[in-house]
Amino acid sequence: MRRVLAVLLPVLLTAAALGAAPAGATAPPNPVIFVHGRNAGPGVWDGMRAGFVRAGYPADRLDAWSYDTSRSANEVLAGQLAAHVDAVLARTGASKADIVAHSLGSLPSRWYVESAVGGARIAHWVSLAGPNHGTALAYLCALWDQGCRDMTPGSYVLSHLNAGSETPGPSRYATWWSSCDEQIAPVSSTALAGAVNTRTAGCLKHNDLLTDTTVASQVRAFLAG
Repeated sequence: MRRVLAVLLPVLLTAAALGAAPAGATAPPNPVIFVHGRNAGPGVWDGMRAGFVRAGYPADRLDAWSYDTSRSANEVLAGQLAAHVDAVLARTGASKADIVAHSLGSLPSRWYVESAVGGARIAHWVSLAGPNHGTALAYLCALWDQGCRDMTPGSYVLSHLNAGSETPGPSRYATWWSSCDEQIAPVSSTALAGAVNTRTAGCLKHNDLLTDTTVASQVRAFLAG
C-alpha cells in the first residue's frame, strides 16, 4: 500500500497543480471597442490603443469599429454596431465589452447601449467630446450629411436619446469634455445626467481628446471600476 501511494502521490500533486489557477492571476479586462467620429476612421485610435497596451491591456482585446459617418441612419448604424459587438464577444469569449466613442460616434453607440440588448452586453460607455445634446456647428453641413443632421440640436436622434433618463439601463456612463472644444457648441452639450462627467484638465481642442495621455489614463481608470 505504501508503495502504491508513493507512486500515485506525485501524479496527484502534479494534476492538482495543473488544474489550479496561477497565483495572483486576474481575469482579462473587458474587450474595448473604439468608435470614431465624423469623417474619421479606426486609425485615429492608434495612439490611445498603444497607451492601453503599455498599461497592460492585451492587444487582442482592443478593437476599433468603422462605419459610414455621412449617409447611414443612426438606427442602422446602431444595428451594425450590435453585430460587431457580438462578433467581438464571440472572438474573445468575454460576456461584456466596453465602448469608447469620440464625437459623432457617441450617438450610434449610445443608441445601442440604451437598448435592452446593448445594456446587457456593454459594461462601460465612454463619450469623448460627444455632441450628446447637439452642436450648433452641425447646421453647416446638415443639408447633405446624415451625421450632421443627427448632431443638430433637437434632432430626431437626440430627442430620442435624451427623452427620460439620459443614462438608462445597467451600463455605466462617462463623458469627457473640454472648455476649448471648437466643434461642440455649447461645450456643455457633452455631459449627461447620471454619467460621470469630467472636464479635461487642459485646454484641449476637439481631436486632442483622442491623444491626451491624462484623458486616456482617466478613461482606463473608469473602465477598471
